[in-house]
Amino acid sequence: MSVWFITGASRGFGLQIARDALARGHQVVATARDAAAVTAALGEDDNVLAVALDVTNEAQAQQAAQAAVERFGRIDVLINNAGRGLLGAVEEATDAEVRAVYETNVFGLLTVTRAVTPVLRAQRAGTIVNISSVGGFVGSPGWGVYASTKFAVEALSEALHAELQPLGVHVMVVEPGYFRTDFLDSSSLQTQRNIIDDYATGPAGQMRGAAAERNHDQPGDPVKAAKAIIDVAEAEQPPLRLLLGNDTIAAVEGKIAHVQTELAQWRSVSESTDFDDVAAS
Repeated sequence: MSVWFITGASRGFGLQIARDALARGHQVVATARDAAAVTAALGEDDNVLAVALDVTNEAQAQQAAQAAVERFGRIDVLINNAGRGLLGAVEEATDAEVRAVYETNVFGLLTVTRAVTPVLRAQRAGTIVNISSVGGFVGSPGWGVYASTKFAVEALSEALHAELQPLGVHVMVVEPGYFRTDFLDSSSLQTQRNIIDDYATGPAGQMRGAAAERNHDQPGDPVKAAKAIIDVAEAEQPPLRLLLGNDTIAAVEGKIAHVQTELAQWRSVSESTDFDDVAAS
């Protein structure tokens, strides 16, 4: 039996992971802005600790981690799942819109990680799972600001993995594609209010329409995704990155091929910038 600390556990991936973990006999610290919403979703259960947590509130994060240890004695897996989306061209995004999505997706993730990691270090055991996105590896029109927050999560995860692995703590970043959750609903995804005509018929404008049409018609099954995340997190040697969905695989493979092509094309320029004595050696 392990103790799972999950943010954003009242819906979407967070809720499904919580349900699956409980079904496997684990104990779950299920957090969300509204603890009552967690209880309504998961029911009353001795193996569930529902905690009110705004991930951007450092005091609440510290209190939630302390409550988890007081109730269950330890934390084995942290699932940093809480997040929000932002859709629109990069230029259209207001400062307030950009800061709001960064507050949750980046600073909130860091706040919770700082609260829970001391527990994992003291145990010399545990796993941190950061829910990123295919947008954390491949930027696309309309998702620039959102993807930039997930690019940040990817970099943080890579560094954390290297820093914590010698201390017995593993870090994994998960890159889902389009899954049939409520992510494209207005409750999770904000569409930028400012619309610039030049972008309306271009790729960013087209993405607005495509996202609306794709809502609740995404190819990915969140039940299968939750199972995969738990299965891999419990593996003896989990990967640093876990890709979920055929759309993610295609996008990642496409970007890798593009990067390799450009690297080969411009290699001589790249190699020309070292000092001559360095290049000669």
